[in-house]
Amino acid sequence: MNANVNETHFKLNNVSLIKMTMKMKYTEEITNKLNHLLTKNYDAEAGFNLAAEKVNNRDLKDFFLKKARTRNEFGHQIKKEITTYGESPDKGTSLKGDAHRGWMNLKIAFSNNNEEAILEETVRGEKKAVEEYNQILKEEKMPSTTISVLEMQRNNIQSTLQEVKRFESVVS
Repeated sequence: MNANVNETHFKLNNVSLIKMTMKMKYTEEITNKLNHLLTKNYDAEAGFNLAAEKVNNRDLKDFFLKKARTRNEFGHQIKKEITTYGESPDKGTSLKGDAHRGWMNLKIAFSNNNEEAILEETVRGEKKAVEEYNQILKEEKMPSTTISVLEMQRNNIQSTLQEVKRFESVVS
């Protein structure tokens, strides 16, 4: 009888351990995806600040600075979600983002219309951001709080795209 109790206890512990391992793997997977978005938001913030430095139009400059602040706020929201999982958020921009800002500088240097070139790059970057948000939002079993945060951020980025397109018609 005692052997049966020990065997049952062992099986229950193994099942619990397997479930815990699966949850940890899932948490790590979600955290990696959130950290990817976090880094993308750092990159976008730096890109918007760079764009604000490079334009002369006051309205456009203010727009880019506002969007940089928004992306900074997005980063803080994502950090909060990551720490909710008991994980650590990444810090800083990505090499890819740094390279993209270098490309922006080069493109601006050879462009007749800096503002138009910057807006084109902004559209490209924001479209990519929406795609990345949509990809992570397909994740099954993501907590509803995380989904709400990411949907709000994605919707804001989609609005930014519309605003940029309005600016494009003014500066081109």
